[in-house]
Amino acid sequence: MGLSRLRNKHIYQAIKEEHEEHSYSIDALCKLGKVSRAAYYKWLNREIPFSESENERIAKVIEEIHNESPDKGYRRIRDDLERYHDIDVNDKRVLRICRKKSIKSTIKYKNEGCTRSSENPQFLAENILNREFYADAPNQKWLTDVTEFKYYIGLEKHKVYLSAILDLYDRRIVAYVIRDNNNNPLVFDTFDQAIANNPGAHPLCHSDRGFQYTNRIFHNKLEAAGMTQSMSRVAKCIDNGPMEGFWGILKRERYYGRRFTDRESLVSMIETYIEYYNNKRLQRNLGVLTPMEKYKSYKEAA
Repeated sequence: MGLSRLRNKHIYQAIKEEHEEHSYSIDALCKLGKVSRAAYYKWLNREIPFSESENERIAKVIEEIHNESPDKGYRRIRDDLERYHDIDVNDKRVLRICRKKSIKSTIKYKNEGCTRSSENPQFLAENILNREFYADAPNQKWLTDVTEFKYYIGLEKHKVYLSAILDLYDRRIVAYVIRDNNNNPLVFDTFDQAIANNPGAHPLCHSDRGFQYTNRIFHNKLEAAGMTQSMSRVAKCIDNGPMEGFWGILKRERYYGRRFTDRESLVSMIETYIEYYNNKRLQRNLGVLTPMEKYKSYKEAA
């Protein structure tokens, strides 16, 4: 297609959109675009190529996905198209459509952690995990951490704290607890829940050097469960990278850019998101499966 024809095609498309959206006069728009009215109507009544009509069909589905989950980039949109809408297209095509429709994922924000290192640790462990973020089976390696969320009642700021355990094999959230205080029971109860949900599990359990994890009681709990404790090095957040990554995903997709004005809606958001993350959120590093699908496929094959 020549440059002038390509340019005119974009002008015709712009005329069509402006007329449909704002009811501007076709004559005025053609004069503004420096094209003839006859040429515009010839283009408008042309036989639309299959590829173009198919792109429009796909674009409508993409817009639906984006409106429901504006955090999704073109790769995750492509995966959703295949899994949930039976539309098999490649990344490049989805990216072209997204660019044409000015569809972009929400901006990533820097995660603000809330780890408070212990001034007088009762127990310190070596970094046994050593950034080996791969596991051959579920319940081989668990990561854990605590993060905070804010909500406002009037001008008064309040916080809730989320403690969670993530499995490195399938990236599922094994257990989580939400509380108003960042204290030892928050972490201990999360661990107890994980053991109850996974009886007989003896994973390597990795954390940072937060005061709860350096507590002797927590270490004794791990030993009693037949687990090995591992800790990140000082000021090395990447040593617990996938756990930090989960906090970033959760906050970018459901928390940043919103202002919660009551505790109930904030807690509901967290609970709903973790359910969605475990059971609906496709991950390419899991073979375009959800964490629970990855977990169940291992159990079925065992």
